[in-house]
Amino acid sequence: MAHPHFVITIACADQPGIVAAITTELAAIGANIAESSQFWDRQTNRFFMRIAIEAPDGVDAQEVKRALQAPVARFELRLDINTVAKRPKIVIMVSKFDHAMLHLLYQIRVGWLDAEVVAIVSNHEDSRRTAEIEGIPYHYLPVTKDTKAEQEEKLLDLVTKSGADLVILARYMQVLSDKLSRRLFGKVINIHHSFLPSFKGAKPYHQAHERGVKLIGATAHYVTADLDEGPIIEQETERVSHAMTADDFVAAGRDIEARVLARAVKMHVESRVMLNGHKTVVFG
Repeated sequence: MAHPHFVITIACADQPGIVAAITTELAAIGANIAESSQFWDRQTNRFFMRIAIEAPDGVDAQEVKRALQAPVARFELRLDINTVAKRPKIVIMVSKFDHAMLHLLYQIRVGWLDAEVVAIVSNHEDSRRTAEIEGIPYHYLPVTKDTKAEQEEKLLDLVTKSGADLVILARYMQVLSDKLSRRLFGKVINIHHSFLPSFKGAKPYHQAHERGVKLIGATAHYVTADLDEGPIIEQETERVSHAMTADDFVAAGRDIEARVLARAVKMHVESRVMLNGHKTVVFG
């Protein structure tokens, strides 16, 4: 029988002795550290740490938490403990362009991304067939100015009842309300089809083409009430030329979007992303 595995994330004001105190307590319960990463933000004096451990049989997350009570109190740590064996539940939201969603489903199918899709939500019917093939519940929630608030309440109810850990906007072309963005802060990842902070909002490839850029890109970020300004998780660029049309930019960008979103989701569900104000700390 496999030993229980946990991922511990820690954030606090930096000071000497944090790592020693944490690792001493983990050793005392017989835990073995399989992976460890840390970062000190000198500008804010914030310390961030991610530790993956293998614990002895019979040790659960609560026992690990109890073992770390002393350093938590001493250093005023913000501590999270996640059980590796528990598959994160995700809700995928999509509109008409389904390339990013299909890539996520493929990466889950081949085992690169360890997550369970509990629902696909769309404001169009286009992806229903895909959901049926995959055996995933499909929720058609058409959005208009008059129905937006009602549909967002249905979405929130779905997230709550399904126990979803993460909502993914895989080219979902509706802007979430400020209320919903704040309610689900840190639990919603969006893929924006530009290299933010450049070309926010609608038709970023066309904006980029109009400006004659030589690089296009995609950005995966957490959703906030400020459009396309949430903390950035992952980005990638690709070179383009003056000979390409705006439609060529769109075509080239599809692959970038799919790759960037999948990497961001993987890092999130593996507890490798930590919020640091308007930025993120990402442990690869």
